[in-house]
Amino acid sequence: MRQASLLVTIYLVLTSLILVVCSGCMPATQTPAPSGALPDLGGRQVVVAVDPSYKPFSYLNPDTGEPEGWDFDTIREICKRLNCQVVAFNAQEIAWFDLVQAVADGQFDMAGDGITITEDRKLILDFSEGYMDVNQVLMVASDESRILSLDDLKKNPEYKVGAQIVTTNYDEAVKLVGAESVAAFDTFDQAVAALLAKEIDAVVIDDIAGESYVEVNAGKVKLLPDVIVKQQLGFIFPKGSELVQPVNAALAAMRADGTLDKLSAKWFRP
Repeated sequence: MRQASLLVTIYLVLTSLILVVCSGCMPATQTPAPSGALPDLGGRQVVVAVDPSYKPFSYLNPDTGEPEGWDFDTIREICKRLNCQVVAFNAQEIAWFDLVQAVADGQFDMAGDGITITEDRKLILDFSEGYMDVNQVLMVASDESRILSLDDLKKNPEYKVGAQIVTTNYDEAVKLVGAESVAAFDTFDQAVAALLAKEIDAVVIDDIAGESYVEVNAGKVKLLPDVIVKQQLGFIFPKGSELVQPVNAALAAMRADGTLDKLSAKWFRP
């Protein structure tokens, strides 16, 4: 019994020593990460492509000549949260019709510009989670009395419809009236200018961007209520990009804490 008692005493002493020495040695997996923690990109540089001709997402301020808009503010906030640096943000301006392919080719790490998520584009690109829903609609001159609905547009084959080239807006315009009745423009600025000059009869455009043109051209253009198609926007990346998951995590956090709503309130009409 004394021997057994001695062994028990030795065991308890050794156990106590082990607990003292190893206090604080708990495996990291036992200490959960703080709730809502985001990936840390370690100051990584991210080269972003934009086409600053799509207000309010990205455009050149006419007073300062500097690019600004929802894309700029949102991507800056994403990189702030992920600890990354936007490289040559103001300098990486690229025409829309080259932007998607340039990202697919790996010339840029990501791009914004109100880009619609489509199955065809997914073949060559990775998308973030959708950050916004948009409706494609018709824009007409404010004094337009012939075209009050989509049906009115489709009734007359002589009507000419404008849209920006290589966009889903252009694709929908072709579906509406046929390719021969669609005028392609390099930018929506050009399409709206053609509408104001009576060179075309309507423009197919996303409602959010269209509202900005209505505001800028007060009293000159209007949007019709008919919805052509509802779509979702997302950021694009080269196939296999390791940035997709961190950006999605940042967007989810920004949606949860109300930041996306605040940015929308700043740049989009209520």
